[in-house]
Amino acid sequence: MSKRILITGASSGLGAEMARQFAAGGADLVLCARRIDRLEDLRDEIAAASPASTVVIRGLDVDDHDAVFRVFRDAADHLGRIDRVIVNAGLGKGAPVGTGRFDVNKQTITTNLLSALAQCEAAMEHFRAAGAGHLVVISSVSALRGLPKSMTAYSASKAGIAAIAEGIRAEMIGRPIKVTTLFPGYIRSEMNDQVAQPTPLMAGTVEGVRAMVRAIDREVATAAVPAWPWRPLSVVVRHAPLRLIRRLA
Repeated sequence: MSKRILITGASSGLGAEMARQFAAGGADLVLCARRIDRLEDLRDEIAAASPASTVVIRGLDVDDHDAVFRVFRDAADHLGRIDRVIVNAGLGKGAPVGTGRFDVNKQTITTNLLSALAQCEAAMEHFRAAGAGHLVVISSVSALRGLPKSMTAYSASKAGIAAIAEGIRAEMIGRPIKVTTLFPGYIRSEMNDQVAQPTPLMAGTVEGVRAMVRAIDREVATAAVPAWPWRPLSVVVRHAPLRLIRRLA
Protein backbone atom coordinates (compact mmCIF):
# COMPACT_ATOMS: atom_id res chain seq x y z
CA MET A 1 0.00 0.00 0.00
CA SER A 2 1.47 3.36 -1.00
CA LYS A 3 2.10 6.03 1.58
CA ARG A 4 -0.01 9.17 1.57
CA ILE A 5 2.27 12.01 2.58
CA LEU A 6 1.50 15.65 3.34
CA ILE A 7 4.42 18.08 2.99
CA THR A 8 4.33 21.74 3.97
CA GLY A 9 6.64 24.30 2.41
CA ALA A 10 6.53 22.14 -0.72
CA SER A 11 6.76 24.83 -3.39
CA SER A 12 10.56 24.99 -3.50
CA GLY A 13 13.83 23.80 -2.00
CA LEU A 14 13.88 20.78 0.28
CA GLY A 15 10.10 20.39 0.29
CA ALA A 16 9.81 20.28 -3.49
CA GLU A 17 12.69 17.83 -3.81
CA MET A 18 11.20 15.58 -1.13
CA ALA A 19 7.98 15.58 -3.13
CA ARG A 20 9.83 14.48 -6.28
CA GLN A 21 11.68 11.71 -4.51
CA PHE A 22 8.71 10.37 -2.55
CA ALA A 23 6.60 10.38 -5.74
CA ALA A 24 9.32 8.45 -7.56
CA GLY A 25 9.04 5.88 -4.78
CA GLY A 26 5.30 5.48 -5.34
CA ALA A 27 3.84 7.77 -2.67
CA ASP A 28 0.70 9.85 -3.08
CA LEU A 29 1.15 13.45 -2.01
CA VAL A 30 -0.56 16.48 -0.55
CA LEU A 31 1.67 19.47 -1.25
CA CYS A 32 1.04 22.65 0.70
CA ALA A 33 2.57 26.12 0.32
CA ARG A 34 1.62 29.76 -0.15
CA ARG A 35 2.77 29.91 -3.79
CA ILE A 36 0.07 27.93 -5.56
CA ASP A 37 1.54 28.65 -9.00
CA ARG A 38 4.74 26.86 -8.03
CA LEU A 39 2.75 23.96 -6.63
CA GLU A 40 0.91 23.69 -9.94
CA ASP A 41 4.21 23.54 -11.82
CA LEU A 42 5.55 20.92 -9.42
CA ARG A 43 2.38 18.85 -9.74
CA ASP A 44 2.74 18.88 -13.52
CA GLU A 45 6.40 17.93 -13.28
CA ILE A 46 5.65 15.00 -10.96
CA ALA A 47 2.73 13.86 -13.14
CA ALA A 48 5.10 13.60 -16.10
CA ALA A 49 7.90 11.86 -14.18
CA SER A 50 5.83 9.69 -11.80
CA PRO A 51 2.36 9.25 -13.32
CA ALA A 52 1.34 6.61 -10.79
CA SER A 53 1.54 9.15 -7.97
CA THR A 54 -1.55 11.14 -7.03
CA VAL A 55 -0.65 14.75 -6.24
CA VAL A 56 -3.08 17.07 -4.45
CA ILE A 57 -2.08 20.70 -3.96
CA ARG A 58 -3.39 23.13 -1.38
CA GLY A 59 -2.57 26.80 -0.85
CA LEU A 60 -1.50 27.28 2.76
CA ASP A 61 0.18 29.99 4.78
CA VAL A 62 1.25 28.08 7.89
CA ASP A 63 1.14 31.29 9.93
CA ASP A 64 -2.66 31.15 9.50
CA HIS A 65 -3.10 28.53 12.19
CA ASP A 66 -6.83 28.01 11.64
CA ALA A 67 -6.07 27.31 7.98
CA VAL A 68 -3.50 24.67 8.97
CA PHE A 69 -6.21 22.63 10.70
CA ARG A 70 -8.69 23.13 7.85
CA VAL A 71 -6.22 22.10 5.16
CA PHE A 72 -4.96 19.05 7.04
CA ARG A 73 -8.51 17.85 7.71
CA ASP A 74 -9.52 18.48 4.10
CA ALA A 75 -6.49 16.56 2.83
CA ALA A 76 -7.30 13.58 5.03
CA ASP A 77 -10.91 13.63 3.84
CA HIS A 78 -9.82 13.94 0.21
CA LEU A 79 -7.39 11.01 0.25
CA GLY A 80 -9.13 8.93 2.90
CA ARG A 81 -6.14 9.09 5.23
CA ILE A 82 -2.76 10.72 5.73
CA ASP A 83 0.03 8.33 6.74
CA ARG A 84 2.84 10.82 7.14
CA VAL A 85 3.04 14.57 7.73
CA ILE A 86 6.33 16.37 7.11
CA VAL A 87 6.53 19.69 8.97
CA ASN A 88 8.93 21.44 6.63
CA ALA A 89 7.76 25.03 6.08
CA GLY A 90 10.14 27.53 7.62
CA LEU A 91 12.09 30.78 7.45
CA GLY A 92 15.80 31.49 7.61
CA LYS A 93 15.56 35.18 8.49
CA GLY A 94 17.19 36.73 11.52
CA ALA A 95 19.10 39.64 13.04
CA PRO A 96 21.32 40.06 16.11
CA VAL A 97 19.18 40.52 19.20
CA GLY A 98 18.92 44.15 20.24
CA THR A 99 19.66 45.68 16.84
CA GLY A 100 16.18 46.98 16.14
CA ARG A 101 14.88 44.02 14.12
CA PHE A 102 12.56 42.36 16.58
CA ASP A 103 10.05 42.15 13.73
CA VAL A 104 12.33 39.81 11.76
CA ASN A 105 13.17 37.60 14.74
CA LYS A 106 9.52 37.47 15.78
CA GLN A 107 8.55 36.33 12.29
CA THR A 108 11.14 33.55 12.36
CA ILE A 109 10.03 32.34 15.79
CA THR A 110 6.38 32.50 14.74
CA THR A 111 6.80 30.48 11.55
CA ASN A 112 9.44 28.01 12.69
CA LEU A 113 8.06 27.32 16.15
CA LEU A 114 4.45 28.41 16.71
CA SER A 115 3.31 27.54 13.20
CA ALA A 116 5.26 24.28 13.29
CA LEU A 117 3.46 23.48 16.55
CA ALA A 118 0.13 24.12 14.81
CA GLN A 119 1.14 21.63 12.11
CA CYS A 120 2.13 19.05 14.74
CA GLU A 121 -1.19 19.59 16.50
CA ALA A 122 -3.16 19.12 13.27
CA ALA A 123 -1.15 16.04 12.27
CA MET A 124 -1.41 14.40 15.68
CA GLU A 125 -5.13 15.10 15.82
CA HIS A 126 -5.48 12.95 12.70
CA PHE A 127 -3.00 10.28 13.81
CA ARG A 128 -4.61 9.89 17.24
CA ALA A 129 -8.01 9.40 15.61
CA ALA A 130 -6.57 6.94 13.07
CA GLY A 131 -4.48 5.09 15.63
CA ALA A 132 -1.34 5.29 13.50
CA GLY A 133 0.85 7.70 11.56
CA HIS A 134 4.28 9.19 11.13
CA LEU A 135 5.07 12.77 12.14
CA VAL A 136 8.29 14.18 10.66
CA VAL A 137 9.74 17.47 11.89
CA ILE A 138 12.51 19.19 9.93
CA SER A 139 14.73 20.91 12.48
CA SER A 140 18.38 21.86 11.78
CA VAL A 141 21.89 21.25 13.07
CA SER A 142 21.56 24.89 14.14
CA ALA A 143 19.21 23.64 16.86
CA LEU A 144 22.04 21.88 18.68
CA ARG A 145 23.42 25.08 20.23
CA GLY A 146 22.42 28.68 20.66
CA LEU A 147 24.05 30.49 17.76
CA PRO A 148 25.09 34.16 17.65
CA LYS A 149 24.20 37.14 15.50
CA SER A 150 21.62 36.59 12.76
CA MET A 151 21.25 32.90 13.70
CA THR A 152 20.07 33.36 17.29
CA ALA A 153 16.30 33.35 16.72
CA TYR A 154 16.59 30.71 14.00
CA SER A 155 18.55 28.28 16.16
CA ALA A 156 16.15 28.87 19.05
CA SER A 157 13.12 28.18 16.86
CA LYS A 158 14.60 24.95 15.53
CA ALA A 159 15.60 23.83 19.01
CA GLY A 160 12.07 24.53 20.20
CA ILE A 161 10.33 22.45 17.57
CA ALA A 162 12.83 19.62 18.09
CA ALA A 163 11.90 19.63 21.79
CA ILE A 164 8.20 19.52 20.91
CA ALA A 165 8.79 16.56 18.61
CA GLU A 166 10.77 14.77 21.32
CA GLY A 167 7.97 15.30 23.80
CA ILE A 168 5.44 13.80 21.40
CA ARG A 169 7.82 10.90 20.69
CA ALA A 170 8.16 10.18 24.40
CA GLU A 171 4.39 10.07 24.76
CA MET A 172 4.00 7.75 21.76
CA ILE A 173 6.51 5.09 22.90
CA GLY A 174 4.90 1.69 22.42
CA ARG A 175 2.17 3.05 20.15
CA PRO A 176 1.96 2.85 16.33
CA ILE A 177 2.55 6.59 15.90
CA LYS A 178 6.16 7.32 15.00
CA VAL A 179 7.93 10.67 15.33
CA THR A 180 11.09 11.55 13.40
CA THR A 181 13.18 14.68 13.88
CA LEU A 182 15.73 15.48 11.19
CA PHE A 183 18.66 17.80 11.78
CA PRO A 184 19.84 18.74 8.27
CA GLY A 185 23.26 20.25 7.83
CA TYR A 186 24.04 22.61 4.99
CA ILE A 187 21.88 21.54 2.04
CA ARG A 188 21.47 23.83 -0.93
CA SER A 189 17.94 25.26 -1.08
CA GLU A 190 16.10 28.45 -1.95
CA MET A 191 16.47 29.52 1.69
CA ASN A 192 20.25 29.76 1.35
CA ASP A 193 20.94 30.16 -2.37
CA GLN A 194 21.23 33.94 -1.94
CA VAL A 195 24.13 33.59 0.49
CA ALA A 196 27.05 35.39 -1.11
CA GLN A 197 29.93 33.69 0.64
CA PRO A 198 30.72 30.01 -0.06
CA THR A 199 29.55 27.71 2.74
CA PRO A 200 31.83 24.78 3.59
CA LEU A 201 30.30 21.30 3.51
CA MET A 202 27.24 22.40 1.48
CA ALA A 203 25.49 19.35 -0.03
CA GLY A 204 23.54 19.58 -3.27
CA THR A 205 19.75 19.59 -3.01
CA VAL A 206 19.20 16.18 -4.61
CA GLU A 207 21.85 14.32 -2.63
CA GLY A 208 20.99 16.09 0.60
CA VAL A 209 17.28 15.36 0.27
CA ARG A 210 18.05 11.75 -0.69
CA ALA A 211 19.64 11.35 2.73
CA MET A 212 16.60 12.95 4.34
CA VAL A 213 14.18 10.66 2.50
CA ARG A 214 16.15 7.56 3.48
CA ALA A 215 16.03 8.55 7.15
CA ILE A 216 12.31 9.34 6.96
CA ASP A 217 11.48 6.04 5.30
CA ARG A 218 13.39 4.20 8.04
CA GLU A 219 11.22 6.07 10.57
CA VAL A 220 14.27 6.79 12.75
CA ALA A 221 13.76 8.82 15.91
CA THR A 222 16.43 11.39 15.05
CA ALA A 223 19.10 11.82 12.40
CA ALA A 224 21.67 14.39 11.37
CA VAL A 225 21.67 14.42 7.57
CA PRO A 226 23.56 13.85 5.39
CA ALA A 227 25.16 11.38 7.82
CA TRP A 228 28.62 12.38 6.59
CA PRO A 229 29.86 14.77 7.85
CA TRP A 230 26.94 15.88 10.02
CA ARG A 231 26.61 12.88 12.31
CA PRO A 232 30.12 13.31 13.77
CA LEU A 233 30.00 17.09 13.46
CA SER A 234 26.77 17.22 15.44
CA VAL A 235 28.60 15.65 18.38
CA VAL A 236 31.34 18.26 18.05
CA VAL A 237 28.83 21.11 17.90
CA ARG A 238 27.04 19.90 21.04
CA HIS A 239 30.25 19.95 23.10
CA ALA A 240 32.40 22.64 21.48
CA PRO A 241 33.42 25.66 23.58
CA LEU A 242 31.22 28.71 23.12
CA ARG A 243 34.18 30.66 21.73
CA LEU A 244 34.20 28.21 18.81
CA ILE A 245 30.41 28.26 18.42
CA ARG A 246 30.44 32.07 18.03
CA ARG A 247 32.43 31.67 14.81
CA LEU A 248 29.64 29.67 13.16
CA ALA A 249 27.49 32.71 12.36
